[in-house]
Amino acid sequence: MEKDNVVVGKSKMFAIRIIRLYQYLCNEKNEYVLSKQLLRSGTSIGANIKEAIRGQSKPDFASKMNIALKEASETEY
Repeated sequence: MEKDNVVVGKSKMFAIRIIRLYQYLCNEKNEYVLSKQLLRSGTSIGANIKEAIRGQSKPDFASKMNIALKEASETEY
């Protein structure tokens, strides 16, 4: 089921792009503070989605997906 999950796939690809952006910001722009926070929030989206899939109940699933949404909002900011 998870292999065919579009949300999991997109969040993984997003995390890879975030990691590359983090590397660029550190190596090319010498920016470490904001890039570190971007790395944390951007990669935690997928982790929270994966955790939601393994949720113990529908409310647990919804709660974890909401956390992923909050992390996405933080990353966007």
